[in-house]
Amino acid sequence: MRTVELLCSAELDTAVRSAWGRLGAAGLPSLARNIHPTNRPHLTLAAVDDFPPGAVARLAALLDEALPLPARLGDVTVLEGSAPLVWLVEPGARLVELHRAVWQVLADGRGCGPWHDPDRWTPHLSLGLRFRDADRTLARAVVGAAPAGSFVAARSYDSAGRSVRHLAGSRLL
Repeated sequence: MRTVELLCSAELDTAVRSAWGRLGAAGLPSLARNIHPTNRPHLTLAAVDDFPPGAVARLAALLDEALPLPARLGDVTVLEGSAPLVWLVEPGARLVELHRAVWQVLADGRGCGPWHDPDRWTPHLSLGLRFRDADRTLARAVVGAAPAGSFVAARSYDSAGRSVRHLAGSRLL
């Protein structure tokens, strides 16, 4: 699987990692426990088995034009499915437009993840996985207030090789 992900500004990245740390310290499921070097706060726009021909160049141009993009975080909640604890990202007009454009670039890709379909997508930053039976009230208190920030770069994650490819924006992150 290959993804298209937006990466957080330094201040937003730090705030999310701090929330991961607080969750872990409270004994709750937390992405702080994932020590793989590719693990970082991100917003997934799409996931496909393979990019269609020419998609990387088209995505890079599209993302370069769109970034940076303000990030407004909302509630902390648990999503259906594998029950991740997430910070919802408010879907402003620019983010919704970018998401639809990325989806169109990847429309001919094999194995488009249906959960990223523009009519089903729930933009979020993951905080912890498999949160189904954990204490949601405590988690919300531990995570705290939503920080400010922006999305300043984009990457693609390749789950087969557990590697990333820079697509757009700042390479300093």
